[in-house]
Amino acid sequence: MAVALDTPVTDFQAQATSGQTIELSALKGQQVVIYFYPKDSTPGCTTEGQGFRDHYPAFQAANTVVFGVSRDGMKSHENFKSKQQFPFELISDKDEAICQLFDVIKLKKLYGKEYLGVDRSTFLIDKDGVLRQEWRGVKVPGHVDAVLAAAQALHKP
Repeated sequence: MAVALDTPVTDFQAQATSGQTIELSALKGQQVVIYFYPKDSTPGCTTEGQGFRDHYPAFQAANTVVFGVSRDGMKSHENFKSKQQFPFELISDKDEAICQLFDVIKLKKLYGKEYLGVDRSTFLIDKDGVLRQEWRGVKVPGHVDAVLAAAQALHKP
């Protein structure tokens, strides 16, 4: 069952870059942005990650941590993070547990072939662990600005 708006997000643990294990419950007191993207080092995913990178100080000012999630492995994530100088961690979701929690695996078509892939999506969780906003089927241009505006509006110092 996928998480619904205005309900608490089920706690999860995941392996992330920099040798970290991310546990959602340990982030209480901070807002959390989780963005799902299809594949490391592809043009749209790189542009989206760079947007979060470039706006990261503003997210920090709004008491918001950012995590990127894809099904890529840790080696690919570490390379992508290093090459793009992302100041946030990337979560490897090879078993698709987090993808399933947020219901982002969708049937896609490429060159006439159907396959199951990650639907570019972003979720904003408040400081109490409640899902407050979601963006599905994201188009990259302008997206990070919209997420930042929502995080800033939700943040009450």
